[in-house]
Amino acid sequence: MSALVSAGKAETAEEAGAPPAPYGFRGGAAEALSVPHALRDGRFWQYAGPPEPTGESYDLVVVGGGLSGVSAAYEWLRRDPGAGVLVLDNHDEIGGQARRAVFHRQSGRAHTDPGLTDGVMCDAESFGADTLVRFESDWMARLPIDGRAREDLRLLHREPPDWFPGLSAEGKQERLAELTYSAFLLEVCGAHPDVERFCRSMSCQEWGYDTRALGAIDAWGTGYPGFAGLGLDANKPSRFNSPTVKKQWGITDPDIYHFPEGNQALVRTMVHRMLPDPAALDRPGNRVRFRLSSPVVSVHDGAASATVGYFDGHQIMTVDAGAVILACWSAVIPYLMPELPPEQRQALSEAVRVPLLHATVRMRDGDAWRRTGVRRVRWTGAYWALTELDPPRHAGGPAIVHLLATPCRSELGPAAGAVAGRRELIKTPYEHLEHTIRDQLARLLGPGGFDPARDIEAITINRWGHGNAPEYCRPWHMFYPDGPFPVDTARRRFGRIAIAGSDSAPAPRADAAVTAAYRAVEELAR
Repeated sequence: MSALVSAGKAETAEEAGAPPAPYGFRGGAAEALSVPHALRDGRFWQYAGPPEPTGESYDLVVVGGGLSGVSAAYEWLRRDPGAGVLVLDNHDEIGGQARRAVFHRQSGRAHTDPGLTDGVMCDAESFGADTLVRFESDWMARLPIDGRAREDLRLLHREPPDWFPGLSAEGKQERLAELTYSAFLLEVCGAHPDVERFCRSMSCQEWGYDTRALGAIDAWGTGYPGFAGLGLDANKPSRFNSPTVKKQWGITDPDIYHFPEGNQALVRTMVHRMLPDPAALDRPGNRVRFRLSSPVVSVHDGAASATVGYFDGHQIMTVDAGAVILACWSAVIPYLMPELPPEQRQALSEAVRVPLLHATVRMRDGDAWRRTGVRRVRWTGAYWALTELDPPRHAGGPAIVHLLATPCRSELGPAAGAVAGRRELIKTPYEHLEHTIRDQLARLLGPGGFDPARDIEAITINRWGHGNAPEYCRPWHMFYPDGPFPVDTARRRFGRIAIAGSDSAPAPRADAAVTAAYRAVEELAR
């Protein structure tokens, strides 16, 4: 994670909701990624000096201080309260991506403004000019799209035909499993290109990529328009649906109930229970010690114990471990453990994460949102795909706005698109990202009297070049759902070393990260 703050007035980092020393890139920037990138590029060991033992020995060393790593430490200590545990992480704070905002519809019982509605910005990037359309009665009539496209969209929403007459239900599902949702709209439905352009960013919030990469089978399973005429059984998922769609099947309440701090609240709760003084993360005598800004560079399983080496900013230090849990990105593990079997190294390297950007903007108040009449707006083609208001808790108080961007080059597919998008993201300076935020908010809220120079008090950008863990889904993984699955090879235990993290599920969900941690602890306890 990285965080950046541009303040319009004097404000502490804590007031802005950002970590200390907020200016400049943090987390997913050079300070955290320089060592992993040097390992990847083969440059680290030619300049690294000899390792120096610290003399420390732990029952468990966890590599990765995100939700999965903290969960692994917590479960290990629950089973053995007298154990000594060390958690190492390359970032300078605990929690990793657990800090990221939750971009789901807020609970109806949450603090919201009843006078606001959701909407879509048919933006200049897609349609030549900005047109905000609120989701009110007959909203499709107000869309700035071709007349034929409007009729096609109405058909898809209201009475779509059976696009595959003569095929069995299984045959229809197999056909959908071969297509993306964009291809389904254009090639099967014959929809006007404006329809595909309007729908393209619908999947960005949940998947980190647009409908050019989203499988049509998962679009059907998630309730996207165009499938009602197929006559498929809505009471059960298709065997071709992704694991996440299967897991969420049958949930009729679209509201997602979550902690105010997102998954970071879970991390904080576990850390507070493990540490008598959470401010003293690396104090001798703690049941668990957290050593931050300490990227791990080597993990070896020896005859009597495992040895874990990390870089402390000056040299390589080593600790001994009775057991090791790797709760870091799976793609990093082959560089830490070159002695792994070739097939396991290959399987680990296939876990290509999807890049994400989340931004939090502190505004002087929410008056411009109320005058504009919207709370949550999807953009059809602009850089930030989603803008959402967290209304002030009292009249006249500051308002918080969340934004989501998905840099994945979706036209290339999830994996190749993630790699290309990540390269572009790393080269994008903060100043440009700040400009796009101010520009889009001005375009959205300007008619309501919003002035970015006057009304924006602070901007925090959380950048994850390696964001969502990959998930097996059609049409990109033709081995799914029958297998064999690369993850089964990737997460094999290696002596005293087990592998956790959401990559090992694989799924980009908090429950997957926690489940992977418990599985790794159980493997080492056998």
